[in-house]
Amino acid sequence: MSAVQENSRWPRVSKFTLSACAATVAELVTFPLDLTKTRLQIQGEGGSRQHGASVQPPKYRGMLRTAMGIVREEGPLKLWQGVTPAIYRHIVYSGGRMLAYEQLRESVLGRSEDGVFPVWKAVIGSMISGALGQFIASPTDLVKVQMQMEGRRRLEGKPPRVHGVYHAFTKIVAEGGIRGLWAGWVPNVQRAALVNLGDLMTYDTVKHFLLRNTSIPDNSICHGLASICSGLVAAIMGTPADVVKTRVMNQPRDSNGRGLVYKSSTDCLVQSVRKEGFFSLYKGFLPTWFRMAPWSLTFWLTFEQMRRAMGISSF
Repeated sequence: MSAVQENSRWPRVSKFTLSACAATVAELVTFPLDLTKTRLQIQGEGGSRQHGASVQPPKYRGMLRTAMGIVREEGPLKLWQGVTPAIYRHIVYSGGRMLAYEQLRESVLGRSEDGVFPVWKAVIGSMISGALGQFIASPTDLVKVQMQMEGRRRLEGKPPRVHGVYHAFTKIVAEGGIRGLWAGWVPNVQRAALVNLGDLMTYDTVKHFLLRNTSIPDNSICHGLASICSGLVAAIMGTPADVVKTRVMNQPRDSNGRGLVYKSSTDCLVQSVRKEGFFSLYKGFLPTWFRMAPWSLTFWLTFEQMRRAMGISSF
């Protein structure tokens, strides 16, 4: 029985659940790096805030010093601040993107006659599945970013904006309506499409290239090598969009949900480059890569092993 026939026997909900579980494990393991990355990306905005207020920009620190500073100034558990909405996000996002990509690969776009999934189809499938999954999960991503920044706001003497996941959701809806839950969805979706182009396309392509052209069997070594490549490419592709997304989503908003600092993701991109230089778009690249590498490794190894344990063919 072929892999396609075998996979078709399994309900979509089972594949969605396995993807969500593997992503939850990866998120818990690597979340402190995500928090560090977010703090680094926000730095540099302080001096350009609105309302004429002169806010002293925070001291620029590297990844390790930023993490150590969070532990020293806020406590070690704050490294996991915002992990709950992050898990909610990945249940929707990773479950949806993985299921969508596999369906596109096996049923919509289709493999070639020799069973190979062409790179150009992998590019299309990965970007569509990533964009779709992220659009649905955007509200949880907005809450995650805002909760991650609460520790820094308290250190700056500012009042907290949110006190928990439920409060964050209700506050966003109260201030900007349902539409406010999708604030920053454009850079969100753009970033997800690029990251999935690097992650899903690279993993799928590298893994099957290794299986076809080397003696490496379909095991953890093959999965690990493919995941290392996917993590690097995903970080290179996604960091600029991630910086823009984080800044757009973290900015204060008026009663109509419109941003007070950036008019759009393009405006944020232009302002960032003009005021801080091109490489501000790669601010936090190392923690992004250092997070994506272990995240990708943890996710793919867990995902493949869970599929094997459930009797589902390798991805």
